Amino acid sequence: MKLITVKRQTRQENRFAPKMGRLSAKVTYIKKHMLGIPIQTLHKYRETYYGEVKDCRDCNLAR
Repeated sequence: MKLITVKRQTRQENRFAPKMGRLSAKVTYIKKHMLGIPIQTLHKYRETYYGEVKDCRDCNLAR
């Protein structure tokens, strides 16, 4: 059994982009786990309607 693993999880979230307003996007989280407990989020990105991959820093959480 490995002590440290890296896992990827995708889920639907409501995001807010200034140009488009509210949108529902697939957000993928890459997290570091130690013994099955999440320790740190390494990266998160979202997929647009057109299939582009963008960093989640470009849009804020929906209010």
